[in-house]
Amino acid sequence: MLSDLQNKDIINVFDGKKVGSIIDVSLDNDGKIIEMSVQRRRFIFFSGATFKIKWSQIDKIGKDVILVNVNT
Repeated sequence: MLSDLQNKDIINVFDGKKVGSIIDVSLDNDGKIIEMSVQRRRFIFFSGATFKIKWSQIDKIGKDVILVNVNT
C-alpha cells in the first residue's frame, strides 16, 4: 500500500505545485491512514525538509496523483 502511494505525485490544489514525495504514513488502530510524512522536493544542493499532511487535507487520490489542500 505504501509503495502504491509513493509512486503518485502529490499536488497542492492551493497553488497547483508538486509538493514532494511520501516517505511514510501513520495508521490508527484500525489500519486507516491518519497522516502522511512528505519530503519536500529536493533542489540541487539541498535536501527537502519533511512535513506531515493530515488525512483531512487530502482532497482526492487518483490513479497518478494525490490532490492535497495545504498552505505550505
